[in-house]
Amino acid sequence: MNKLLSRLGATGVLLAGSLAFATPAEAATNPYTPQGVCGSGYREINRHVDRGSIVYLMYNGSSNCVVTIKTTNIGKVTETWARLDVQGESTQHDNKKPGYKYYAGPLKAPAKGKCVRWGGGQGTYWVSGWSHCG
Repeated sequence: MNKLLSRLGATGVLLAGSLAFATPAEAATNPYTPQGVCGSGYREINRHVDRGSIVYLMYNGSSNCVVTIKTTNIGKVTETWARLDVQGESTQHDNKKPGYKYYAGPLKAPAKGKCVRWGGGQGTYWVSGWSHCG
């Protein structure tokens, strides 16, 4: 029994030693937050999790803000975009460009009492239906 424990103990020490030297791949974290990008007073009212990003719809009581925060390829230039439309207005707020490292946006528009269509993504294109009316 002692021989078996000695072998297991030696193997356990060897494995533990190997694990101690293993370097896990560290995932980059995005230093930006939707509140930080949209500004003071905005709170999250919805989000859409997509491959490689999270699209946030924020509101401060009178104005909406859309920002797409990257969750992959952080710090690398990729096509990342955000979109915000206010129902009844002809102006579309869209900033799809190939050169964002951390986030796209913020796109802001007053929308009190109106519906909005919002979207964004990184490498994909997602847009909501008309929602958050009021």
